[in-house]
Amino acid sequence: MKKALKVIALVLALAMVFAFAACGNKNDTKPTDAANPTGAANPADTTGTKSGEAIGLENIKFGLICLHDENSTYDNNFIMAAKEAQAALGLRDDQVIIKTNVDESNACYEAASDLVENGCNVIMADSFGHESYMKQAAQEHPDVQFCHATGTSSKTAGIANFHNAFATIYEGRFLAGVVAGLKLNAMIEAGDITAEQAKIGYVGAFPYAEVKSGYTSFFLGARYVCPSATMKVVYTNSWFDIDLEKTAAENLINDGCVLVSQHADSEGAPKACEAAGVPNVAYNIDTSSIAPKTALVSSRINWAPYYEMIINAVANGETFATDWIGTIATGSVELLPLSANVTADAAAKVEEVKAKLADGSLKVFDCSTFTVKGENLTEYLADVEDMGDFAPDTNVIVKDEATGITYFAESDEQFRSAPYFDLIIDGITAD
Repeated sequence: MKKALKVIALVLALAMVFAFAACGNKNDTKPTDAANPTGAANPADTTGTKSGEAIGLENIKFGLICLHDENSTYDNNFIMAAKEAQAALGLRDDQVIIKTNVDESNACYEAASDLVENGCNVIMADSFGHESYMKQAAQEHPDVQFCHATGTSSKTAGIANFHNAFATIYEGRFLAGVVAGLKLNAMIEAGDITAEQAKIGYVGAFPYAEVKSGYTSFFLGARYVCPSATMKVVYTNSWFDIDLEKTAAENLINDGCVLVSQHADSEGAPKACEAAGVPNVAYNIDTSSIAPKTALVSSRINWAPYYEMIINAVANGETFATDWIGTIATGSVELLPLSANVTADAAAKVEEVKAKLADGSLKVFDCSTFTVKGENLTEYLADVEDMGDFAPDTNVIVKDEATGITYFAESDEQFRSAPYFDLIIDGITAD
């Protein structure tokens, strides 16, 4: 392991000697510019950021740790957001360091420590299994802000410079499901399938709450407009495996699924759908170029607003949320452009539904719209032991007093940002 960087005069002196050395590993992506052609760390940046001290955007260094690389649609979404935030904030290329192919192991701690040594004062990691290593690094470097996507423990960790972040992507998934349901309706009206044959296939990575929340909200969106829809889920037990995802999609199609979606990180499933002529809904990327005849739409979390917020906060010496939740309103939840394969009325319907989600008159997990083993939910004690002041037996079924809607409060500020919906609702089967 790398020892914590002690900010003392001797180390600063040594940093001056090695200022122009390349300090990353072979998986670093460190853009360069004319002012700093080597992309080396500036010695003045290696001190990190002291709590409450404004340092200005010119002294910011942002580090990003990714589980995979640009070939993973999930990781590429984080990488593209970093570039978007860099452009929006006018950061130099040497102010953004991206580490790719960092396993959910001690490699994450080492990557985080290396980013600190390279002068980063705000660092983000993108995968669930990175969390414990980011917390370890945060404890050793209290002057650096460490942020982590889909983590669960920031509220209880007691580490002032450690943060979790996620977004209400279930709303984006619901909207994508609406598009899928409209496509099923068009297929039914055209006589291509019967209402009973409106069977959706779904390629899931792992049977985790994040995946279950995603495919359930997608399914509820489809059923919002196509009540006869059913869905079969197949898990690959991998976040990124092109062959497994392709095979899973093919098996679903052979099992009678007439439309396929996914929570997996490769192009395997969309390409399988294109080969079979089956409509597909993707995640994180627009697949129109690789599946021009079958792609419908995709949803994604746009991480750029969060990056910009945390970078500005550190630059201005301000605090920011320990557990942050992005929404449609913050620009964090997006539905990518509808393809030419979508029915003409879809765009208007999507905007109508989006407006209802925004004003609260529609809740994705409205308990009156689904059942579990034939029963509507009135109480659910989610396994959310890391929800800060809330006990692990907290009931996450709540009532909106304004609308009277009783709903499962997913990724809700009352609880935590990371998903905790882990139920299999009626109409879905999962293998």
